[in-house]
Amino acid sequence: MKKAVILDEQAMRRTLTRIAHEIIERNKGIDQVVLVGIRTRGIFLARRLAEKIEQIEGKKIPVGELDITLYRDDLTERTKQRDPLVKGSNLPVDIHDQKVVLVDDVLYTGRTVRAAMDALIDHGRPSQIQLAVFIDRGHREFPIRADYVGKNIPTSKQEKIVVELTEVDPVDQVSIHSLT
Repeated sequence: MKKAVILDEQAMRRTLTRIAHEIIERNKGIDQVVLVGIRTRGIFLARRLAEKIEQIEGKKIPVGELDITLYRDDLTERTKQRDPLVKGSNLPVDIHDQKVVLVDDVLYTGRTVRAAMDALIDHGRPSQIQLAVFIDRGHREFPIRADYVGKNIPTSKQEKIVVELTEVDPVDQVSIHSLT
């Protein structure tokens, strides 16, 4: 059950612009920087960030897609009834010695990010891995911290954060839902 809309379309656009500026500033430009979105919504956020960065810097930044399905530590639990659906990763450039910015929609326990780092290392040895998340909701189970955070939204474990993007959803918005 939806409790409240946290960010509307305009607030999401402003948040992405801020994160884009932070990425550029921290890396002193975008040379040797690659954005890699974690399936599914992380990919669309990475593409949107790339558009913002191109508008600011006047040059394109490579964007890749990472499928972490086979790297999840709960794979056996999730696939008891069915085979895992692997969509594959697509990294358009060699990530060796590149600064890779992993992009995801919600940071929660840290398990998805841990799996993403394992998957990324199987593709090469980046000089640095940074993490950009749209929402950080707390409740970490791994010692993982985002370098770029769109919004911190403290939640209870009886709540869920839903990031909706027009690429896969009817609207752009972030909302909080009650699980009970």
